[in-house]
Amino acid sequence: SPAQKLVFNRVNGKRPPLLLQQISAPEECYTLAHEENVRFVYEAWQQVEQQLDGSRSGESACGPVQYVEKTPNPGLKNFVPIDLEDWWAQQFLAKIEN
Repeated sequence: SPAQKLVFNRVNGKRPPLLLQQISAPEECYTLAHEENVRFVYEAWQQVEQQLDGSRSGESACGPVQYVEKTPNPGLKNFVPIDLEDWWAQQFLAKIEN
């Protein structure tokens, strides 16, 4: 069976009084563990980028290797990556219009 829709009826047909309090978005709280994880990933990625730049300029014979396909898949010749933000915006607008 389809899910029931919620219906909110006004009490005595009147609108609720407007709240004069300013409603603000809750601030994001970051824990120390979160900050530590972000710092770890950032520093590790910086090391990889430095090593990759060094290997490109011939400074280092070993280090990270950037994968590049030698023979691209012909089935992906016309592949166009999706713009996820644009797709979500279109879905949101379509839902509003309907």
